[in-house]
Amino acid sequence: YIELGKRADFWIGYRNTIFYTLVGTLINITVTFPAAYAVSRREFMPRRVIMLMFVFTMFFSGGLIPIFLTVQELGLYNSFWVMVVPFSVSAYNVIVARTFFETSLPLDLWDAAQIDGCGNLRFFFTIALPLSKAVISVIALWTAVGQWNSYFNALIYIRDENLYPLALIMRNILVTQQIQSALGTGEAALIALRKANLMRYAMIIVATVPIMCVYPFVQKYFDQGVMIGAVKG
Repeated sequence: YIELGKRADFWIGYRNTIFYTLVGTLINITVTFPAAYAVSRREFMPRRVIMLMFVFTMFFSGGLIPIFLTVQELGLYNSFWVMVVPFSVSAYNVIVARTFFETSLPLDLWDAAQIDGCGNLRFFFTIALPLSKAVISVIALWTAVGQWNSYFNALIYIRDENLYPLALIMRNILVTQQIQSALGTGEAALIALRKANLMRYAMIIVATVPIMCVYPFVQKYFDQGVMIGAVKG
């Protein structure tokens, strides 16, 4: 832990990951639930076509090179926003949220709101969202954990080490230590290997503490939301 505390790059990555997780989760929630609500409305005619497009992206991708060129053309390459904007929508999360809106918000509730002069926008913000705390918490937790552990996007789209997330910093530290232990001989190699193992365990503990602290606050919602879409008796 002392050796880990001396590494400035580790704490820079820690700071970056916290920002990426907070901003990325907020953006994901902001774009996921309006989209899910829209495709859950029976009166919205193109909803089946739009859902088909969402599902299509779960099985087929444009490929790494086209995505890289798109990110570059948008001016997001090697920037903070490349970690939170291009991959902010998850088709799976949209499907889960849509299923919740379809199964947990009865049509009678919408009919009653309409009688009182409530439109779709007001219904979404004043009725649908307050009743969706469970699914919002679950999707927020999924998104936060995925963002916290993400390193591949940073490996491809970020070159500035000051923008590296924690997961990529940890990977680089482990790779460097493994190379050093492999190049050593005799007792020096054993010491380097032992130090690398201890560093690995320390990084795992330090990196998982924030997520472990957040989980108890959303656990009660997670127990409800994880069964969304299941058969109800």
